[in-house]
Amino acid sequence: MQLLPVNLAYFLEVARTGSVTEAAHALNVAPSAISRQVAKLESGIGVPLFARHPRGMTLTEAGSRLLAHARRTETESTTLVEELRTGRGAEARSVAVACSEGFARRLVPRAIADFRCAHPDVAFRVDVVARQEATRRVVEGLADVAVTYTMGPQHDVRVECAVVVPVAAIVPLGHELADRDRIGLADLCAYPLALASPGTSQRELFDIGAQLEGITVRPALVCDSLAPQYEFVRAGGGLALVGDLGDLGGDGRDPATEGVTYVPVDHPVFRQREAQVQTATGRRPSWSATQFTELLVTSLRRDRSP
Repeated sequence: MQLLPVNLAYFLEVARTGSVTEAAHALNVAPSAISRQVAKLESGIGVPLFARHPRGMTLTEAGSRLLAHARRTETESTTLVEELRTGRGAEARSVAVACSEGFARRLVPRAIADFRCAHPDVAFRVDVVARQEATRRVVEGLADVAVTYTMGPQHDVRVECAVVVPVAAIVPLGHELADRDRIGLADLCAYPLALASPGTSQRELFDIGAQLEGITVRPALVCDSLAPQYEFVRAGGGLALVGDLGDLGGDGRDPATEGVTYVPVDHPVFRQREAQVQTATGRRPSWSATQFTELLVTSLRRDRSP
């Protein structure tokens, strides 16, 4: 059963086959009907979706973007029809999320809470893992969606959203840097530091930046978990680093409650890292997973809005 609008369904088939004639043959309709619907779609949007060639049609940039949307819509429609027909319950009403720790602190649990307000019958499993492991779990079908940091292009997953996440220093209240608008690496490295272990994306970039600045750093604490780093800072041991997802100190909380404040660290090296929402390619997600992924994308983009 097809839930897509006719013009979008015809557009999809032309994109797949690269030819109006072949699309018409696959759909068992007249080529003129395909041409009319595609032309109507282009007229409604106001831009060409295909470049016409003597031997076929290729997508324009606008067409490629519409194709990605149409494929997601087709997948969601197919999944929904299947769920309605089979009455699947537990499988369709559970979502597995893999994320690195920075996203598990607030972004992911808040998105889950928001989602369950509208869909209280959906249950979640969240696995907090290393960034590469989060991606692997999506690729191998162990998770429906991943939220993780990446450096460089991703080829084995569908990237639903990618944003650059700056880095902030975690600074104890009353510290001489606490009232600064931003600090450089030299300012940061003048104090004892709690850092993640070598091999993590944040530490890799920090080490590159320190090397570029000619700074030698011996961390006072090396730990991949955020909780000990926060306690180290609160106790006056030094400073630490965290990805600034937009909610650091900006969600109405009293800084005295956490005992720390956040100061942006200004260095171009940190712009090489992205926060991504990732899903599997070539696999149909459940309706619940699709809807929750959309909420994660909205949440991540909103948290990075200026």
